[in-house]
Amino acid sequence: METLIKLLPYITLGIAFAALAFALLTAKKILKFSEGTDKMKSISQWIRQGANAYLKRQYKVVGVFFAIMFVVLVVMAACGLLTFYVPFAFLTGGFFSGLSGFVGMKIATLSNSRTANACRESLNKGLRVAFSAGSVMGFTVVGLGLFDISLWFILLRDVFNETASSITSAMLTFGMGASAMALFARVGGGIFTKAADVGADLVGKVEAGIPEDDPRNPAVIADNVGDNVGDVAGMGADLYESYVGSIISSMALGVVAFAGDFKAMALPLLLAAFGIIASVCGTFLVKTGESTDQSKLLKALSRGTNFSAIVIAIVAIPLTWFILGKENLVFSVPILAGLISGVLIGKATEYYTSDTYKPTKKLAKSSATGSATIIIEGVSLGMLSTVIPIVIVGICIIVSFFTCAGWSELSDETTKRGLYGIALAAVGMLSTLGITLATDAYGPVADNAGGIAQMAGLEEEVRERTDALDSLGNTTAATGKGFAIGSAALTALALVASYMDKIIEVAKGAVTELTFDIMDPKVLVGLFVGACLPFLFSALTMSAVGRAAQSVVVEVRRQFKEITGLMEGKANPDYESCVDLCTKASLKEMVVPTIVAIAVPVVVGMVLGFYGVVGMLAGATVTGFLLAIFMSNSGGTWDNAKKYIESGAVGGGKGSKEHKAAVVGDTVGDPFKDTSGPSINILIKLLSMVSIVFAALVYKFNIFNLF
Repeated sequence: METLIKLLPYITLGIAFAALAFALLTAKKILKFSEGTDKMKSISQWIRQGANAYLKRQYKVVGVFFAIMFVVLVVMAACGLLTFYVPFAFLTGGFFSGLSGFVGMKIATLSNSRTANACRESLNKGLRVAFSAGSVMGFTVVGLGLFDISLWFILLRDVFNETASSITSAMLTFGMGASAMALFARVGGGIFTKAADVGADLVGKVEAGIPEDDPRNPAVIADNVGDNVGDVAGMGADLYESYVGSIISSMALGVVAFAGDFKAMALPLLLAAFGIIASVCGTFLVKTGESTDQSKLLKALSRGTNFSAIVIAIVAIPLTWFILGKENLVFSVPILAGLISGVLIGKATEYYTSDTYKPTKKLAKSSATGSATIIIEGVSLGMLSTVIPIVIVGICIIVSFFTCAGWSELSDETTKRGLYGIALAAVGMLSTLGITLATDAYGPVADNAGGIAQMAGLEEEVRERTDALDSLGNTTAATGKGFAIGSAALTALALVASYMDKIIEVAKGAVTELTFDIMDPKVLVGLFVGACLPFLFSALTMSAVGRAAQSVVVEVRRQFKEITGLMEGKANPDYESCVDLCTKASLKEMVVPTIVAIAVPVVVGMVLGFYGVVGMLAGATVTGFLLAIFMSNSGGTWDNAKKYIESGAVGGGKGSKEHKAAVVGDTVGDPFKDTSGPSINILIKLLSMVSIVFAALVYKFNIFNLF
């Protein structure tokens, strides 16, 4: 066993390379497919150039932030508040998070026209190309995540001879870097994509009455660029952060629960490695026939994800037995609980967002009485959809904690075991992220393929196939966000526990145990501040989308009015101006929300002390979880209700009064599901990561200690 523990990070490093090799081989397979006609190639090239230009400018802005933070962390390390490794760990976390999104975006922009062209032959071929592109993203994320963790493990343990506690402390810092990069990517990309989408829909569909993705619409290329920089690059950075955050937090709590024993760090690492293997196998099972029926398409994707989940369920018990011993077999229960919870949250999300089920069909019918009723119904559905995930996560927490801690009176030791169980549940939930993310990331590729089919004037049959894939993508995207949000709640709880342990560590005997009274003014005020943060953050990001969208609307209206022959198809719009507007607006607007997320934990700690910080983290986790689910599901169901109407199932189809009402609902839902909602799960983890990194500073220099 000791030999295995010694070799484990090298084994997981090898599996990480295998995941990246699989992603590379899949990418090469995609590139062998034809891009289609010259017109399709040209449109794809415009989208690719716009996405590349945006990311290049975004990374320059983010680079300045990381440089400043690196200097701050170096100064803190020089003052003895952090270890020497922390600033460098922060940089690697941010780098690999950004790289995950960049690789996913590159393959997505190379796959969009290939997917459209594949749909000219068959629906199954189009699904396979788009899903393969999503697989590149999925296995790049898990490959780079496992590589980063394994590499730091090897360096700190075998090169610098650090203890298990020191290793997890440094690793939590690169989790902070990953979270910061993810927040920039999600917020910036989300503002870009939704500003373009809202501008294109409001002026193109509602005012001008032209179809979606009509080449006469000046914002249509910006809209397709946005799918890649927001829904692909932003999502890749987001899920990388979720993945490494769950593994690192469980490793950190395992060290505490097992008194510095490295074997507690081995279980989440090995579980992640088996998850990659299971996910690779699951990808080969995704295939479909020629029916555009959403239930059949969902079954095609579910076949792969369900297989991967079953594999993990089978290996969870023997893995736990092998690593922790027969006496600790109970730690397999949280892994299974997290896995089952993830599947159930996905099913609940699917129920509330897919047009296969009653809620979205009912929402589509409410469009008959106008925009107001479809918005009211969509908000109601989003709120209602929070109940099941809360119950699922609540049961998962109770089962995970008490199974590992025991059901009798708790002690400090058993509580630590219980918290380790909760962290393992988060790892179990994300263990099959490779294929789960593949089903999510394929959606923007299919969406782009539909736009290219429309702009290139392909056959109606092709557009029907891409629309079917796109509608499925809306559901799988909502399901992916459900996984990310559910795991964020579990990981955030684990990180709160890690923060408490960090305070005890930096107190050096002055604090031996942290107990919290809800009526302690410091805890209570921190709770209110934390509860408010997701709302403040959502307000900042929603208003940012609104301001950016207004500039796009004005520009599209100007071009429709001033470019002679544009509406008749005799002149070309100025696509570049809309791309540039979205780029400038998103880069400007993404800074403030991210700074708020990083600054508030430090300010709260300075004013209220560490008791106030714990209250803040608890409040932000609870309201953030609810708000994120509400916004993501409302946006998803509005989008699919619109597509359900476009299929002719309700009212007069495209161009009808029902359709125009649904477009307004979808426009409201765009920043819900693609900007604010998915950013919140990053927010609640980043708050915890920042709190842990600055714990020593807050402990020594808060107002209560100074006076």
